[in-house]
Amino acid sequence: MNEQHGLTRRDFLRAGGFSLAALAGAFGLRGRAQADPTPTPHSGHDPGPTPDANHAMAHGGFGVVGQVDHAANGFDPHELLYDFDYGVVSEENGRTVRTWQIFAIDREFEIAPGIKFPGWVYGSPTSAASRRAGRLVGQCPGPTLRCVEGERLRIEFGNGGSHPHTIHFHGIHAAAMDGVPGVGAGMINPGSRTVYEFDAKPFGCHLYHCHAVPLKRHIHKGLYGAFIIDPDPAKYSGEEAALARARNHTYPECQAINEMVMVLNGFDTNFDDENEIYAANTVAFGYGMERPIDIRRDQPQRVYLVNITEFDPINSFHLHANFFDYYDHGTTLRPTHQIIDTIMQCQAQRGILSFNFNDFEPGLYMFHAHQTELAELGWMGFFNVIL
Repeated sequence: MNEQHGLTRRDFLRAGGFSLAALAGAFGLRGRAQADPTPTPHSGHDPGPTPDANHAMAHGGFGVVGQVDHAANGFDPHELLYDFDYGVVSEENGRTVRTWQIFAIDREFEIAPGIKFPGWVYGSPTSAASRRAGRLVGQCPGPTLRCVEGERLRIEFGNGGSHPHTIHFHGIHAAAMDGVPGVGAGMINPGSRTVYEFDAKPFGCHLYHCHAVPLKRHIHKGLYGAFIIDPDPAKYSGEEAALARARNHTYPECQAINEMVMVLNGFDTNFDDENEIYAANTVAFGYGMERPIDIRRDQPQRVYLVNITEFDPINSFHLHANFFDYYDHGTTLRPTHQIIDTIMQCQAQRGILSFNFNDFEPGLYMFHAHQTELAELGWMGFFNVIL
């Protein structure tokens, strides 16, 4: 544990009120947004502070003092839960082509009340944040790119930052499309562009991130995001086809499920290769008692969980008072683990959680990392189960 002048990392977070100087301003890029016509359903309700939130904080509960300015950030952790970026869909020679424009930019954002982080991030004109703002918004984590198995994917990447960057996609593709230094397009210098193009396979819960060196710094600064490939039901038969429909966003079976994305990350605020703040979707305690995730008791829940925490060998997800099924990497139609309440993930590991609160009492149900320090430093939240 890092200690300076008698302050522990937890003291630093709980005290709040400190900020870091920005290293660079936002890169002013604009683009036209176009979304997939099929929305992903969710509760859409931000319940605001719960009655007992301030009382719990006064007696040593988890949380921070003050609030993050989500409007200034340009993204909100509650919005990130449900923001699937479907890009622009077209047809070429009878085949579906899905295209995204992704930019890397330098920008500062707030990760806890009064604590700002000088990041490097990705942004897309078709993300919810950019569509709402009417301009490109760089966000952390980057936009959740979602497509369907077998589609041709085209990612037009522009580097608007101050350092060379790449995009490396976890999945199957040609070596030239791997987004690593010295292979294919290699490093993309500031002001330059390239195009990554490959077929969407295998289906599952994946991720993308910068692979420029030093790798630990480029990832830690915020250049990462979730990458989801839905199974194509036409490729399967019988029960497997039904399971594939329940995982494909264009089918009503999938739209009946409340789907969320949680990218687990951490932030080294003093650049000593040790994180001071942890979170799901960047903001410490972003789903805490003050702003829990509101979910319906009668609706199935699905969480796409991705761990991209740098400087820690392992992260985890623990659900209180309930259990879930888990699909490791999301590459199977049937769960790889059943009836568990805790899952461990190393960096870049990911999977899908499936659970429900049928017949549960309404109320707040906690979820968090089961490493105590990570939970106390920000990676903790609540589901608010409603009738």
